[in-house]
Amino acid sequence: MKLTVALLVSLCAAALVINAGPLAQDQEDVRGAFLTSRPKEKTSTPTTTAKPNRRKPKPVVGETKKTGTPDNNIAKTDHKTGGTETKTIKQEPVNAQRLGLGLTLFMRDSTGLAVRTDPTRVFQKGDRVRVLLETNTDGYLYIFNTTNDGSPVMIYPDADLDEAGNYLQAHVPFEIPSSLGTEERLRWLAFDENAGNERLYFVFSKEPLTGLPIDDELLALCRDSKSSCPVKPTAEVWAQVQKDLQQPLKSDSSLQSGVAQTKTEQQASSRGVGLAKDDPQPSLIMMASARGTKLVTTLDLIHK
Repeated sequence: MKLTVALLVSLCAAALVINAGPLAQDQEDVRGAFLTSRPKEKTSTPTTTAKPNRRKPKPVVGETKKTGTPDNNIAKTDHKTGGTETKTIKQEPVNAQRLGLGLTLFMRDSTGLAVRTDPTRVFQKGDRVRVLLETNTDGYLYIFNTTNDGSPVMIYPDADLDEAGNYLQAHVPFEIPSSLGTEERLRWLAFDENAGNERLYFVFSKEPLTGLPIDDELLALCRDSKSSCPVKPTAEVWAQVQKDLQQPLKSDSSLQSGVAQTKTEQQASSRGVGLAKDDPQPSLIMMASARGTKLVTTLDLIHK
């Protein structure tokens, strides 16, 4: 798994800081707003070991438009010709959902279990962690990494993971790295002795970002030109990410340090099953302050 190998080499942290942008301390019903779209009960039970499909959904022929995003057809009569002209006006739903991202940090304990841990604790050489992400609506997840404020690198989507897809379904959790890695070293981000300041950028978008390859385009790029992978965003793309990072977010944290990851959480992420209202909640939840199409936040890993 190229993604986790790259991170194992570079993520040499001793403290982890969440940057939720301006107004991060405003916790105005953030948790309730995020969890309200979780179903009361699971819609399906994992019975196989099938992996979730993270490829961009293909439109279905004859598919009707989703409820909540109606097109209003307005007929207007031309009195000169007697003909009728129909115009379609797209309307955004009045109760459009604000984008939300949930994050939980797990640490490997002495017995090998994944337990919830406080992101602000000081880590030591040999500690291992894993991040569990959850979104409140369908969309596309991008993860970038910078070292000591250096050049950004796109580490997700990755040609060697999820068939280069990055599409997440609402409340279906996503692990990075995956607990199903073929080797123990691929299942965790390991802290080593090298000093440095690593920053992960999480970009959650309702639509794919312009200028960045995903799915078959990313697979072809990495197959034909290995020097092009991992992908480095252009200056224009990165400037937009930085701009979006300035958009205010509201956050709420609820830590339960030492609590082991549940079987439900692990199965949901590995088999593409959505979490229900009674399932464990993310430790940190970030919600956009306004209705928009993107949410950008960062995760800082600092080694002193």
